[in-house]
Amino acid sequence: MVVEEGETPRSPEAKLGMQVEDLWDVQEPQLSPTEKLNACFESIPVSAFPPSPSQGNISIPSINLIPDPVAFFGTVIEIRSDTSLADAVKLLARHKILSVPVVDVEAAEDATWIDRYIGVVEFAGIVVWILHQSEKMEGSSAFDFALNGSDHDVGPAVAAAAGGISSPRFRSMHPDSPTATCGKFFETLTSSDFYKNTKVGDISGSFRWAPFLALQKSNSFLTMLLLLSKYRMKSVPVIDLGDAKIDTIITQSAVIHMLEECAGLHWFESWGSKKLSELGLPLMKPSHIIKIYEDEPVLQAFKLMRQNGVGAVPVVANDGSKAIGNISIRDIQFLLITPEIYKEYRSITAKNFLTAVRSYLEQTRSESPLLSGILTCHRNDTLKEVIMKLDSVKIHRIYVVDETGNLEGVITLRDIISKLVHEPRGYFGDFFDGVLPLPANSRV
Repeated sequence: MVVEEGETPRSPEAKLGMQVEDLWDVQEPQLSPTEKLNACFESIPVSAFPPSPSQGNISIPSINLIPDPVAFFGTVIEIRSDTSLADAVKLLARHKILSVPVVDVEAAEDATWIDRYIGVVEFAGIVVWILHQSEKMEGSSAFDFALNGSDHDVGPAVAAAAGGISSPRFRSMHPDSPTATCGKFFETLTSSDFYKNTKVGDISGSFRWAPFLALQKSNSFLTMLLLLSKYRMKSVPVIDLGDAKIDTIITQSAVIHMLEECAGLHWFESWGSKKLSELGLPLMKPSHIIKIYEDEPVLQAFKLMRQNGVGAVPVVANDGSKAIGNISIRDIQFLLITPEIYKEYRSITAKNFLTAVRSYLEQTRSESPLLSGILTCHRNDTLKEVIMKLDSVKIHRIYVVDETGNLEGVITLRDIISKLVHEPRGYFGDFFDGVLPLPANSRV
């Protein structure tokens, strides 16, 4: 959407963009464009984040869906701590989200938000849990661990999945291990009582100060943008202290959508019209790109994501540096929800994974970024063009390629936001004291 001068904005996002425009016009002329944007976003509270029409309540067993007037997806989804891992995976997949806050079923009705939530369950934590199960299979000739798993077996997996940002160092997968060679691994795992009986409360991670890092409505847009970029948060919950609940969840994707809706405004064009090379993008050198070759086990892709703290990896052809596809952290869902599509494969390699999933999506007429292939751009493209591409397909990263299609780098939503604002000196000096008020009766 392009907003012409004098035109009434056609979206809440564009309306917010015009609010930034008004603030931009009154900034001191000697300030740089980035300093102006910093001042603008510091003046806007996160409570101004554009609302979307409420989609109402959806009744799902063990899941609370709370009408949310602020979140882009129309609802804030909460899941009970006694929900099974299998149901959690289905929930995340159905609503196309990466994580969901977990409500403690044992919390009192009048509990503070810190006591009401125990953390989040996310695809990244589920990946760690899956990798732990595969590690237990190394050198095994059967699937006894899945068929006969007991509560005692959950311990190490829980510790790994709840480890937050840090991830365990898993052993390299041997080419002859069951994980690498057998297409029935996930059919066996997902049909086992061990998988069905594992609860999200067992694998939901937590922060040292509280169940998760959250903002209050009065915190600024600048604070939110810095948390999503420099401080590497995928989403930021905004807490309503009065209701002791999450009021909204602001994601990187929602911010990118907001930026896309602001195209045409002066402040956006002064920034977005620049070429990637002018802005120093991509940040990563070609030699530092985390990638997986097409004949490697698909679990190796998820292992690399966890070890390197990235949300996706490109799948590269064995004979060069051209990417043939992309596997993201959320794609673990296709191993857990549709394990039957791999039963004909003796080895679930990255290439076989992409082939099987694309075939499944075409047959079921489902929408997924995996169907559109890998998203690419060039160094001479403008940031505006990249934002338009990312928002149109709802993907979190785009790969920079040369004229012949060889990988030159990767640009993430976080990289884009980091070029919009910067952290002022001492900005977060007392942030954690102010943003996480600890009630007197808190257990933290």
